[in-house]
Amino acid sequence: MPKAKYEQIYRILKEKIESGLYPPQALLPSEHTLIGELDCSRNTLRRAVAELVRVGYVQTMQGKGVRCIFEPTGQATFTLGSIESFAESAARIHWHPSSKILHFESLIVDEMLSQRTGFAPGTPVYYLQRLHYLNNRPLILNHSYFRQDVARGLTAEIAAGSIYQYLEQELQVSIINSKRVVTVERATALDLQYLDMADCNCLAVVSSQTYNGDGVMFEYTQSRHHPNFFRFQDNAVRRPSPASRAEKKPNDR
Repeated sequence: MPKAKYEQIYRILKEKIESGLYPPQALLPSEHTLIGELDCSRNTLRRAVAELVRVGYVQTMQGKGVRCIFEPTGQATFTLGSIESFAESAARIHWHPSSKILHFESLIVDEMLSQRTGFAPGTPVYYLQRLHYLNNRPLILNHSYFRQDVARGLTAEIAAGSIYQYLEQELQVSIINSKRVVTVERATALDLQYLDMADCNCLAVVSSQTYNGDGVMFEYTQSRHHPNFFRFQDNAVRRPSPASRAEKKPNDR
């Protein structure tokens, strides 16, 4: 299905922030100005801004506007608060991406693989190993499993490009949610064979279970990252504790 209008506005504003058009600590144009420039409704703009708040790009200030709090970094940054393809992440940090398929096969999930991935035993999946390059350096090794009934017709040739683009644009799959676990692990023989590890012997590992609009887990990926080039960034918001809320509540009379 087509992307919602607010998602399009969100991406436009996000790109402007990342490009420096709205620099750190600057106020975004007024709501009235943005509505005119982006040809959208007030509710659509506010939903887009809420997404930018969620991923840590802006902060809303009552009566003052929306301040840009995005800080560009020279080190490649992959966010945990949003779902990005490898190509989208590379474009955001202005690095040149390329990928190589090391292995591609169809298989049936057994008990051992089920425990590792979360797929039910007997599920047909595509398994692939992808080596991702940034500025021509091999820095990420992915082990991915995709349900065949969701990623219909997936091939090694398609996987060498953008799998998410294929899923969203060709198959009309809605990619909604991803549960992730981040660990630090010792490099395996396969990591050392393919990644430009230099004198590093450990790497950052992100294990993701990703769901579509029907609540079906269609992907499990273990993404293994060179530690010197990647930092995982999230945006946290402090919620008032029950005690704080109780203190602010007017006394009953």
